[in-house]
Amino acid sequence: MLQARPAYQKFAVAVQASAIDGQGAFADEAIPQRLKIGEIRGESITVQQARIRATRSERIMIVELSDKNAIDFSGSADPMRYTNHSCRPNARLCIRQGRVEFYALRAIGKGEEITVDYGETHHEGRLACRCGAPGCRGAL
Repeated sequence: MLQARPAYQKFAVAVQASAIDGQGAFADEAIPQRLKIGEIRGESITVQQARIRATRSERIMIVELSDKNAIDFSGSADPMRYTNHSCRPNARLCIRQGRVEFYALRAIGKGEEITVDYGETHHEGRLACRCGAPGCRGAL
């Protein structure tokens, strides 16, 4: 039996092995450019808690919403939590009214991995980037 996706998940997304890193979020249907793909829901924490957790985990699944608030997605069941970084992404992460939303920068084909540019990270340039995109920065 197919499980209905939450209303905030606008397009079908599957989690599969990624050539970039570990698991990835893949379009399970074609996604037109500029449309909302979906969101991630998680645990609301302080930035101070987020930074402590970031030092204790190999996989960081945290987004800082402001200088005081963050969301930890480690326990989330939302497939978008597996969105990997690319220096040439096909989607963007947008923080809107305390929500972490994803929008297609261009049309994304069925089966294509959904990627975003992580921007500044807690890794501070010490983590090698494995996106493989032309012009890759080389580090996160």
